[in-house]
Amino acid sequence: MRNTDNHWSDDIFAVLRDHGVAQVAYVPDAGHSRLIDRCIASNEITTVPLTTEEEGMALLGGAWLGGQRGAMLMQSSGVGNCINMLAFTRTCRFPLLMLVTMRGQWGEFNPWQVPMGQATPDVLELSGVITFPVDEPSRMGETVEAAARMAFEGPAAVAVLISQRVIGAKSFGK
Repeated sequence: MRNTDNHWSDDIFAVLRDHGVAQVAYVPDAGHSRLIDRCIASNEITTVPLTTEEEGMALLGGAWLGGQRGAMLMQSSGVGNCINMLAFTRTCRFPLLMLVTMRGQWGEFNPWQVPMGQATPDVLELSGVITFPVDEPSRMGETVEAAARMAFEGPAAVAVLISQRVIGAKSFGK
């Protein structure tokens, strides 16, 4: 499935398209910028910028009730904003596909990102979300494909955790 000429976010976009994702909610994030641009340019996907990640939970629940599939793009620091709303997905049993760019990992320069970045997998799992970490760009397409199948055919709440090794460590100087 992976074309080596593509960026890992192109693999994610292909999976979203293949699974009929019609709405993508996101909080602007440099790690997702290429994917966000692809979704905005698509005639098949409605993109909704959020002020906080928890808004995305309600938006995607509404999309599902209206017969559309959706996905949420966020950074690991935003997972903490969603904790109460994860009960909404679990109780109402609607699918949730989250694509999370991780912070607080390999090469992190910002000490404020470390606590939530390190806790994100456990927080999600304790909230009933299935997690799939991705440390290699070559594994992105197959991982997002597996997560989308579990989310939309389950239905389940699933998060793909995109490592800083994939997105690259940020720096104040860059």
